[in-house]
Amino acid sequence: MSVWESIVNSAKLATLWDVFDILIVAFLFYRLIRFLRNTGARKLIYGLIILLLLLEFSDLAELHVTHFIMETVMQFGLLALVIIFQPELRKMLEQFGSNRIARFFSDSRKQQKNVTDAVIVQTIEAVNALSWTKTGALIIFQRNDPLTDIINTGTTINADVNAELLKNLFYNKAPLHDGAVIVAEGRIVAAGCILPLSGKQNISKDLGTRHRAGLGQSEHYDSLSVIVSEETGSISLAEAGVLKQHLAPETLERLLTAKLMPEEDAEDKRTLVQRIRGLLRK
Repeated sequence: MSVWESIVNSAKLATLWDVFDILIVAFLFYRLIRFLRNTGARKLIYGLIILLLLLEFSDLAELHVTHFIMETVMQFGLLALVIIFQPELRKMLEQFGSNRIARFFSDSRKQQKNVTDAVIVQTIEAVNALSWTKTGALIIFQRNDPLTDIINTGTTINADVNAELLKNLFYNKAPLHDGAVIVAEGRIVAAGCILPLSGKQNISKDLGTRHRAGLGQSEHYDSLSVIVSEETGSISLAEAGVLKQHLAPETLERLLTAKLMPEEDAEDKRTLVQRIRGLLRK
């Protein structure tokens, strides 16, 4: 019997509960991989893979002493991982319990949408002013990946997103103006944060450290980087390692609305943003 025939026969015997079971396991593996990646544990993953390969090899080669040592290391290693990543594991479980389940049983989605609308309006107002005065700025919007490691490099702010606050943070004599501002869950959580620089070699030499940091951030995390050039006042947006330059404020507004708002709200999100902007200008 070929491998394909074996797979077909197994699929015929599968029930709905088997499919559900596989989906649960796939989701758990997906969350585990995302968790390890976001905590900067890639080298740790490689180390675990090597240990598993050595464990299997020592068993096949009947290296009894080596196998015993590797087996013992693996047993205590799993306990050590739980201890080392205890804060991250606790936060992950708290976020899963408080956010995902709460959103499922409540109508907080509409409330979150309104908060995001206001954040976009305030951001565009600040970016427009910073661009006009050629004041350098770097604003990071958290999306699916937690930015705990990045936030810890800066100073905690924990304030509502406000255009005047953003302009003051990036004022060229302010102590935190050289770092990045992190926006998460509708609030400015930190400022003066240090970002990973882009590793790309084909970046234009006209782009400075601020653009390289914003681009690098988008390469390592699922986030958006809004950048204002200190030399030209040009507005840029980086996402997934792609930098869009020379954006008008209106274009940036459309991009942020499309990328930060839920897809099902696409029909009315622009009109609501415009209504909020109109109220602020009165």
